[in-house]
Amino acid sequence: METDTEVDGNGDIFIHRLKELTDDEKLRLEQQNSRIIPEAKAAKLEREARRHWDIFYKRNETKFFRDRHWTTREFQELINFEPDQRIVFLELGCGVGNMIFPLVEEGFTNFYFYACDFSPRAVEFVKSNKLYDENRMKAFCADLTTDDLFENVQEESVDLASLIFVLSAIHPSMWSQVAKVAFKVLKPGGVVLFRDYGRYDMAQLRFKPGHKISENFYMRQDGTRSYYFTEDELAKLFTEAGFEIIMNTYVQRRTVNFKEGIDVPRIFVQGKYKKPAN
Repeated sequence: METDTEVDGNGDIFIHRLKELTDDEKLRLEQQNSRIIPEAKAAKLEREARRHWDIFYKRNETKFFRDRHWTTREFQELINFEPDQRIVFLELGCGVGNMIFPLVEEGFTNFYFYACDFSPRAVEFVKSNKLYDENRMKAFCADLTTDDLFENVQEESVDLASLIFVLSAIHPSMWSQVAKVAFKVLKPGGVVLFRDYGRYDMAQLRFKPGHKISENFYMRQDGTRSYYFTEDELAKLFTEAGFEIIMNTYVQRRTVNFKEGIDVPRIFVQGKYKKPAN
């Protein structure tokens, strides 16, 4: 495996090595195994996943996730087009529109946006945003573990799709279906832009006993779930779905809040996966 490291202008480190755990971190992970979520409860979490996300958005409205103004920096594919070229963009798992609305604010007048989410409440927040324009965007509910996306979007009609902090919330047994849906909706040559939680991220290490569902898959306090990926898992998943790997790497970054004295190391995984051109 490659072990090269690259640092961008914002201090983010792109690296192909799994984080090495300290003895204390190994102990924390071991302690999580002392109380695993029972199968019956795990099955209930799966059945009620939509309800938990709907409650999440009811409680947090549009305030929890910050708008993703970093996407044009990280994903040059968003800006490498002729200004008059019409681009169809699909945000898979849009939440309250934290990715599409910053793009709208930055211009992107040649983009037509589709935005879908599992949570009806999240979709309503997208539609009620002052930047929502029915002439250039469509928001709708879709379960990415089924084919109901295609009730609103034609197969092979999308140039760019994003999966940003979405796959980690879905049961691992359904990832291949999500990857197939993404593959099917893209035009030949289309690209999926991906970012999610990486293996041994601070959030994974902080879980107490009683939150672990299965290996690297956890329940948060509010009943939503989160998985922590390796780059190898993602390379295998998207390759098997038919994609070519353009980029697939860990991203190490520090979340710093000087006012509150917070300096937290985070680990994400970032990828760009291309549907082969005909």
